[in-house]
Amino acid sequence: MNKKKIDIEEITIGVVGLGLMGCSISTCLLMAGHRVIAVAPIPDDLVHAEDRIKEHLRKSKEEHLIDVKPSTYFNDCSITEDYSLLKDCYLVIECTLENLEIKKSVYQKIEAVIDDSCLLASNTSAIPITILQEQTALPSRFFGLHWAEPSHISRFLEIICGEQSDVQLGESLYELSHHWGKEPTLVRKDIRGFITNRLMYAMYREAFNLVENGYATVEDVDRACRNNAGHWMTLVGVFRWMDLTGVQAYHTVMKDLFPTLTNSTEVPKLIDDIVKEGGKGISNAKGFYNYTPEEATLWEETFMEFSYEIRKLAAKYPEDVVEKKMKAKSKE
Repeated sequence: MNKKKIDIEEITIGVVGLGLMGCSISTCLLMAGHRVIAVAPIPDDLVHAEDRIKEHLRKSKEEHLIDVKPSTYFNDCSITEDYSLLKDCYLVIECTLENLEIKKSVYQKIEAVIDDSCLLASNTSAIPITILQEQTALPSRFFGLHWAEPSHISRFLEIICGEQSDVQLGESLYELSHHWGKEPTLVRKDIRGFITNRLMYAMYREAFNLVENGYATVEDVDRACRNNAGHWMTLVGVFRWMDLTGVQAYHTVMKDLFPTLTNSTEVPKLIDDIVKEGGKGISNAKGFYNYTPEEATLWEETFMEFSYEIRKLAAKYPEDVVEKKMKAKSKE
């Protein structure tokens, strides 16, 4: 399937599912200049979607991420329950619950109205893309688009190919996503958890191991993460970090440390107990920490505030920062 070259600003993109991530993804696309058809697959999505998107745009204007009135962007957004409005989309992104049957039902509704040349993607973090694309009529046009919350602020995006995906179409999404303010990763071979989640869940597993076996408290582990990896990861990833700080030293430590790391395949008791008791974290003030409702709200607000601030800092250090400095030096 070939895609014709198209003016980026003429691209209409559909977002199906308007929870927290669906709304922030819609905001990101609006800020990039696209027309967005935001479809609510369940009536509850309609209750908060408009307010959330408008607030994201308002705050983005306040933080100088956009330079015109928020209403100018929102005018290009249609919030609807009508799937037929997706018919002229270049790309449709599904953002529904991590349930295979729900997603399959949504794909059938989407594919009933879109053109064969329209790309289809899922914002999944749990289900392999190869499994999802088997639920569609045209698997070659199907991809994973794994976003981070808040999607309109973060530079993060993973584009994942399933076994039947047309890699050339994946490359076109990779190019397009730069226009969304992303520094994307193209995952050419499908693997459960993709890249970021595999790295992060390995760290989560070891964190639980340290706490459950009495080596450290939850607070200790969080403090260590904040002040070590949290200090440098906005600038570099793990391989660049090892280059910067001495490859040989890591090689030496790995020989002794790797055999001691946990390889448990069980869900840790600490998180299992919290979930069984109904804990959801900040959203209901019950998690690894104890929160009053006011504290939970302030943590949500502080996270959003931090996200804007860290974006400003990160923008000074894009992935090609040294390349740009080298070019500047060559012109001196």
